[in-house]
Amino acid sequence: MSFIPYSRQEIADEDIEAVVAALRSEYVTQGPRIVSFEEKFATRHQVAHAVTVSNATAGLHIACLALGVGPGKLVWTSPNSFLASANCARYCGADVDFVDIDPQTRNMSTAALRQKLEIARSRKRLPHTVVPVDFAGLPCDLREMRALADEYGFRILEDASHATGASYLGRPVGSAYADISVFSFHAVKIVTTAEGGMATAQDPALARQLRLLRSHGMVRDAKELRCEPEGAWVYEQHVLGFNYRMTDLQAALGESQLRRIGQMQQQRIGAADRYDALLAGLPLILPARRPDRVSAWHLYAVEIDDSRTVATRAHVFAGLRRAGIGVNVHYIPVHTQPYYAALGFRAGDFPAAERYYARALSLPLFPGISPAQQERVAAELAALLPT
Repeated sequence: MSFIPYSRQEIADEDIEAVVAALRSEYVTQGPRIVSFEEKFATRHQVAHAVTVSNATAGLHIACLALGVGPGKLVWTSPNSFLASANCARYCGADVDFVDIDPQTRNMSTAALRQKLEIARSRKRLPHTVVPVDFAGLPCDLREMRALADEYGFRILEDASHATGASYLGRPVGSAYADISVFSFHAVKIVTTAEGGMATAQDPALARQLRLLRSHGMVRDAKELRCEPEGAWVYEQHVLGFNYRMTDLQAALGESQLRRIGQMQQQRIGAADRYDALLAGLPLILPARRPDRVSAWHLYAVEIDDSRTVATRAHVFAGLRRAGIGVNVHYIPVHTQPYYAALGFRAGDFPAAERYYARALSLPLFPGISPAQQERVAAELAALLPT
């Protein structure tokens, strides 16, 4: 019986043709396809500026720097995320703390955020930046977070790594509310460039900083040089930047994928709807739906409802893997990792995130998954979940 991965890239013939065309062109690294991809991504996401980066972690790093994160500053994020959502602040020398999640959406809880902000204000230690995470592709409560940001004076860096193509209050994620939004184009994401990412911003000054920081802090434009150039070869380094650039090959793949984002998202939505129907009678807690937003459905994450079954997550996980089903778990709460434990965090600090993790399973979901494959996943789950 064939193995069903938890996710996989969707590469079409036109994607291959786009990459081959790039390979046969004059540019394989820094060329016109990067600019074209950025422009089309910005148009699709209704945002003024889109800046390609080598990966989403790099995007989060330079976004923190562009927002002014550094030593002595405090950044809050969700414990239910990949390591990069917190690490990006640590790269800048900032302190990190976490805000517990809403048990239904698995995103940062706005109630917990407000409560923590009130305490932080009384202690005169408010965050400089908050990094909400659109877990599994479901957008956070960004309107409420923007209101809190305006009230308490922090910046919003949205980790939209799971949410390319998602929408919130009728607009694409990345177009409003956050100061900067960062997307991932890793192989198993909604749109892939094999590895890569994008940072979006409405503010041209932030976009300029992002472009500067992704490329060694270096400028070549004669209008930006601080000294009269001797010739066209002259460049200047204005800040300490990084080599976080995307290649033209990757941009060619990304732009080709972007043309099909609507089709691929509809396939993901259809697969999620099918899971909802197939799993309705099982002792599982299914992903939340919200009428004011559309998930990108990067993941279909369920929880084993331990009030209705004696089966443990470890038992179900192992059983599915034995059956050739590539189930996964997203995520081990960041604050429980040894690195963050050494900073003083402990199990029990963020109980909603820990409770979610203890029961979580990510089921196979990707555009090409077939109804038969999903029925097989549901049948194996039913066999492993006695009530």
